[in-house]
Amino acid sequence: MNSIKHVAIIMDGNGRWGIKYKKSRNLGHKEGLKTVEKIIKATLKNKIKYLTLYAFSTENWKRPKKEINFLFNLLENFLLNKISDLIKQNIKLKIIGKKNFSSKLNKLLNLSEKKTIQNSKLQINLALNYGSKSEIISALNEIKKNKLKISESNISKNLYTKTIPDPDILIRTGNTKRLSNFLLWQLAYSEIFFEKKLWPDFIEKDYIRILNNFKKIKRNFGNI
Repeated sequence: MNSIKHVAIIMDGNGRWGIKYKKSRNLGHKEGLKTVEKIIKATLKNKIKYLTLYAFSTENWKRPKKEINFLFNLLENFLLNKISDLIKQNIKLKIIGKKNFSSKLNKLLNLSEKKTIQNSKLQINLALNYGSKSEIISALNEIKKNKLKISESNISKNLYTKTIPDPDILIRTGNTKRLSNFLLWQLAYSEIFFEKKLWPDFIEKDYIRILNNFKKIKRNFGNI
């Protein structure tokens, strides 16, 4: 039976859910945050050490400014209201991506990382302003700057995820079958589960079903 150290999730479908049920994309994002909290609890319950959530991609800057501002306000409020809960639950928060946000949000992200740095039960990697292609380019530039040989090992050591094991599982909700520039290097041997449900409709039962299915998969990694 396969053990699970790391689950990565593309939380797709918030906006579509909001339009469908509330006639507002923003209310879909707000509802999606409730699903995030449920999945964090289920991840803790199943003793999984790493959870990576694709929260905002480098391509998401193309969205309407009002929606972007709403998303960042939602994130700020979450961190302000929930950081003490993360600490109590022994959860570490790590941001992967470039922190090109407002000084207020950057300060809050840095503070949240600092306050939770010693926590060890679960590490939540929040992919913000994240794009895998730019991450790989950044790693190659670091290798060049340090006059190192270009190798798989050196690339892995210079990614944002250098201290994190590669995901065992990728889950994408929203009935879309693509990776959307997310962890392209790290997902090379991950098992991928595409779910039809929109993210706010994704429940713990769906999550557990995927975890159980993964445990039964025969994983060869190129072998027979």
